[in-house]
Amino acid sequence: MNDNPQQFQPSPADRPDLDWSQVRETVMMLNLAVAQISNAMQDGDESVNTLTESFTSMMDNIGAIQSVADTLPAESSQQDSITQNCNAISSQMQTAIVAFQFYDKLNQRLGHLTGSLASLGGLVASPNRLYNPQAWKQLQTDIKSRYTMESDKAMFDAILKGASIEEALRLSRTQDKREEEDIELF
Repeated sequence: MNDNPQQFQPSPADRPDLDWSQVRETVMMLNLAVAQISNAMQDGDESVNTLTESFTSMMDNIGAIQSVADTLPAESSQQDSITQNCNAISSQMQTAIVAFQFYDKLNQRLGHLTGSLASLGGLVASPNRLYNPQAWKQLQTDIKSRYTMESDKAMFDAILKGASIEEALRLSRTQDKREEEDIELF
């Protein structure tokens, strides 16, 4: 009995033999894409969490500064200046919070993408499902059901109807603009 683990592993693309499979190579590349996207999302989440904590602390500090300013004599130039600067900072922070909402949208899309790629990899890796049209239809149905944004659903439908990537992106961006108009700014 040979204890060499290489003997039982499938052949890689750089050393193909009769056991080499483009399907296995495709699944490995899909898994790599899922891992890279997941890693990027985790890095982004950590950064956004740090920023969120900083903004919360800054808002608390603005409140404290404004409270002190309120104790100054009414109509003093210092009170007016402090209040104006606190209001300006609060406004800028509100703009940043809106940017966080768009980051959340990006994060949702990347999450859907990782799930879709993982599901696709699972289907391609399964010989019983790979050539089964119902399995492909179920994959498409499952992927579409995860979408929460109408723009993503519109892009999905356009691609399945044969639209080019550029056409689907144009349609999605148009829908995105409609959705952005509905975003509530606070």
